[in-house]
Amino acid sequence: MPGWVGVVVIAAGCLLTYGGIVHLGDLLGVRPGGPGPSTPTWLMLYFTSLTVFDPLAALLLALRRTEGLLLACAVLGSDAAANGYANYVLDTAPGVTPGRIGQAVIAALTVALIVAAPKVAPWLHGSRSGRLGRFHERHRA
Repeated sequence: MPGWVGVVVIAAGCLLTYGGIVHLGDLLGVRPGGPGPSTPTWLMLYFTSLTVFDPLAALLLALRRTEGLLLACAVLGSDAAANGYANYVLDTAPGVTPGRIGQAVIAALTVALIVAAPKVAPWLHGSRSGRLGRFHERHRA
């Protein structure tokens, strides 16, 4: 596995682990600036679900599973969209806010992971298009 693939996998895993911690902090009400009481129930349920899906994607990536990469792209993309809604529709504050900066960072990292995913996927387990898939095809019993 090339070094840059390891960097992408580790960076995405760390980002997802951090996200899981942030969303757990939101769920427990210990993070300043987290969702408030006016946050719609559906959005709170989504953010609560990330306390499971963020670490699950991180674990699958640590195991070098293609499913982890796909889940990471889905989680980060949907998180960027949900944070966009929370920070641009629900938050009526004018101008740049910490939430909007965070949302922009998540969106940029999502785009970077989605762009890198087709080149990373062949190096992960479960990918039939990568080296492991070709090995299994050649050595079937």
